[in-house]
Amino acid sequence: MDTSRTDSRPHHPAVLEQEAQRAKDLQVRIADAITAYAGSMPFVYVHIAVFAVWMLLLESRPWPMLTLVVSLEAIFLSTFVMIGQNRQAAFQQAKADHDFNEQELELKTNTEITRQIYVLTKELHRRFMESPS
Repeated sequence: MDTSRTDSRPHHPAVLEQEAQRAKDLQVRIADAITAYAGSMPFVYVHIAVFAVWMLLLESRPWPMLTLVVSLEAIFLSTFVMIGQNRQAAFQQAKADHDFNEQELELKTNTEITRQIYVLTKELHRRFMESPS
């Protein structure tokens, strides 16, 4: 997966942090590349071609070996799917934590502003009531 950004839109800090961490780890970059390729149509086309050649031209009875190969491939691909799901869950948790902290800060700020407005309103009311008409 290409982690370089070509657009200029701002991104969530959790997204930027996750991309930076993934860019540092060779194993994660390899898993991303495999997952990106395995989830593409070229992957499907290559498999159609390879399996068709195998079944039609290379072996007269391809089923036992083909079953073994396909089963092993499914095991590895499902592992990469789970790795991706774990990364996505970790990202969602980091984003949720960040959003919670930001919302708490916003709530505190809004509460303080409301208190200050109340104090100012009381002061204006007091001044208005004290001033002669």
